Amino acid sequence: MTHPPASRNHSELQAGSLRAGDHLILPDGSRSAEVHRVDVETDDFGTPAVVLATLSGGGVLRIAAGSTVRTTGNAEDAEPAEAGADTPESAEFSAAAPPASGPFPEPDEEVPDAVLSDAVLSDAVLSDAVLSAVAGSAVVVPPEPVGPPAGNGPSDADLALIPAPDGTPESVVEATAEAHPDAVGVLLLSERLAKGINTKSGSCLKDLSDLAHELFVTLKDAENALAVADLLNVLPFDGNPGRWASVEASLSLSSYICRQLGQEERARIYEKFLRAPEGMEADPFKARINAKVRQRSLNEPNLYDKEIFRSIDNANPDAEREWRLLRLEALLFLRAHGGSETIGVAELERRIGNELESVRA
Repeated sequence: MTHPPASRNHSELQAGSLRAGDHLILPDGSRSAEVHRVDVETDDFGTPAVVLATLSGGGVLRIAAGSTVRTTGNAEDAEPAEAGADTPESAEFSAAAPPASGPFPEPDEEVPDAVLSDAVLSDAVLSDAVLSAVAGSAVVVPPEPVGPPAGNGPSDADLALIPAPDGTPESVVEATAEAHPDAVGVLLLSERLAKGINTKSGSCLKDLSDLAHELFVTLKDAENALAVADLLNVLPFDGNPGRWASVEASLSLSSYICRQLGQEERARIYEKFLRAPEGMEADPFKARINAKVRQRSLNEPNLYDKEIFRSIDNANPDAEREWRLLRLEALLFLRAHGGSETIGVAELERRIGNELESVRA
């Protein structure tokens, strides 16, 4: 799925005037994200100092209170390129790639909400992103990973439970295309991947993940979907949240398929791989903050209710399906984590079944 840039029809306003529902143009100037909540921190004299804009898909921007920011207005007014008003605007902050989380024990020491508010959710570990606020602008400064994290790869025992690919990655993709010669979505993705699969390329990983989802969600082909997904599932977290988002989606899908097929042990291995980045933080205090933020993201997932209802009201079935696919990915992610404190496994199974029925109709 493509992520269109922010609308060029924007307005400027002071950071202190931001409200929930505004679509804030991000610091890169090419994308927007909906503001879910706005908090204001004051200095010791009671004067507003920093605006904390919590984004709907996860993440917090710290903006100097006197700064001028740009917005695209409400979601209904934004017009992303090559799409209607119902097309997803900012999947960079969506559940296509939700923040990593899982079932964590309660920390021994309570972490203040003010500390959590300063946190920026990445697709893997909270400390993987650093925010810096300067007068007149809001700047997100992601650190460059020095190298792949040590000791993060799958063990030989774990890998033994995942079938090895039948041939090269390209031949696996080619076989799926031959199995579905009339499926346009499969053919388009397989043609791109047939040129060569580079696991260091984020776009290549995204195509593989999309192909696995297309095979299972649209074509009900669990066998080929797992074969394609396993090309991603064995990859360790390399410190890059963008690339890891595609692996996360693939692992979540594979876990669900295996549980439907009764392959419980294999499903548990996928879920173990999915949670691998969560144990990488060595600092105990940061690890406790990460755990609480991840649990909060599980408890308050973005399931795109507003966008889906708007698409239904506008009689736009294509947009409704795209939003439902995002919701499905979010539900699969939650299911792979064993549910949350607000949505149990049984309820997740019911909702996943409903979404599969809807998008397959």
